[in-house]
Amino acid sequence: MTPGFHLYLPQMRMPVEAIVERALAAEHAGFEGMAFMDHHAPPLAEDHDMWEAMTIAGWVLARTNTLHAGHLVLCDAFRHPAVLARQATSLDHASGGRFELGIGWGSAPHELSTFGTGPSTAPDRVARLAESLEIMRALWAGETVDHQGAHFTLTGARQRPLPTRRIPITIGGVGRRTLGLVRAHADWWNVPVHHLDKLPKLRDQAGDARISIQTMVALVPDERERAKVTATVERRFRGTLMGAGLALGTAEELTARFTRLHADGIDRFYVWFTDFAPPETLHRFAEVITAVTTSPAK
Repeated sequence: MTPGFHLYLPQMRMPVEAIVERALAAEHAGFEGMAFMDHHAPPLAEDHDMWEAMTIAGWVLARTNTLHAGHLVLCDAFRHPAVLARQATSLDHASGGRFELGIGWGSAPHELSTFGTGPSTAPDRVARLAESLEIMRALWAGETVDHQGAHFTLTGARQRPLPTRRIPITIGGVGRRTLGLVRAHADWWNVPVHHLDKLPKLRDQAGDARISIQTMVALVPDERERAKVTATVERRFRGTLMGAGLALGTAEELTARFTRLHADGIDRFYVWFTDFAPPETLHRFAEVITAVTTSPAK
């Protein structure tokens, strides 16, 4: 099966126009989609400007033609599931079926306490996400929803219109409870790269969900610039990217890396560029996309 590439771009430190510029460049370069983050404030960068997740996804969908848009990932605690179900359906219709729902139970519990937007304990957050997914799937199916749970109560709830298609759901993580949600609800299972060694043991627990990963990429334009690119990455991130699976190399080296990962069962790559994805980098990366997606299946 042909792998797909999605641009991961935290919507911060740049104006909306720059985000749209990158979206258009990504679309032209052959990226299938684009994903944003979802926080009340940018992690470790609270003094910087940041745009709201659903709003920026909708704006990018309005300005592009083929690019899918979603998130890694929406925080379940930020939105009531009936509201999110309506938002997702609206973007699905407005974009001709190009919105995808990436959702999780929160990677920064301290911000839930800071902003007062939801439970901070892991068991409560997982349980809330399970209820949210059940409610959204039922509403999208056109059912009349009567739900009495620990976090939500709905009585005779219905929504129209229905989505144009099954809205793809992405859930990430390798914990037992998370894998249960992946198995029950997800189309895509986003596996943290530092847990890829667990993939053979855990694959059966994810059901039919296809596998994606998020990885940092530093593209070396040519060998003469390798030292400069390496120094820039080290200066900007100071060794904090190992958990993000930093891939530094030329187009040829990156092609070999992604081809190998696809052979290991990874069908989607969320690419997070260390230079914040200027259009020239995205244009250069088109060579990698073309080579990986047209190579013979292993």
